[in-house]
Amino acid sequence: MAGIRSVALPSPRRPDLPAREVSEGRHGDLTRLWYENVLGWPTVPGVPPRLVAGVRFDVLDVPAEAGRAALERLGAAAEGFPVAVQGDRMGLLIAPGDADEVPGLLEWLEWGGLGLDLRALGEGSLMDAPAPWTAGAGPDVSRGHPAAGRPGDGRPDSPQGAAVWLRPPEPGRETEASLPTLSAMGTRSPRGVGDGPPDLVRLVGTVATQIHRVRLRRSGAGAAVRGVGQPLAFS
Repeated sequence: MAGIRSVALPSPRRPDLPAREVSEGRHGDLTRLWYENVLGWPTVPGVPPRLVAGVRFDVLDVPAEAGRAALERLGAAAEGFPVAVQGDRMGLLIAPGDADEVPGLLEWLEWGGLGLDLRALGEGSLMDAPAPWTAGAGPDVSRGHPAAGRPGDGRPDSPQGAAVWLRPPEPGRETEASLPTLSAMGTRSPRGVGDGPPDLVRLVGTVATQIHRVRLRRSGAGAAVRGVGQPLAFS
């Protein structure tokens, strides 16, 4: 019709992704490359990417407060293996396959019937991958070294509660050789410390004790606030 112009419609366009989403995806790819190329750990893509348990390691997932107390109590006996923190949870890496042993260990140590807040993550489980670099710097995916830090320190735009390494894995070192395991019982070094990985039995027993202590302390504090009984005392 006269007087009507044909206007070409624009082709459909993919919406632009928010800058934060693009940044997180890029950092997630770098994180996956670092774990796969440097450590040889299998990963699952996502934001954040996740590490596959049950292949190169299993995980003891415990309350961070109890986990820190357990590591302090064990001292040198618990040195050398990777530990991650995410929010109020701590992940203690243990030897692959040993997650299946944890329920039996808790029963043997007489902790089995108390419903402790402790999970053993093995084959088929995943954990968020801590970003293996400090804020403001990218990882060297050919070698690099992860940096320990605090939740939210992994990169400039890390959300609070992101997973970070409290004690990172060491590139160039077989991580499995450092992990707590049942087979390490009785090994010793000239320093009087186990020359193999830390003893899984002692680690599980100490963590269970600290989880129970934290629960009793909180229970006692709650009772005191409500005016019920007396607060429990701990040395």
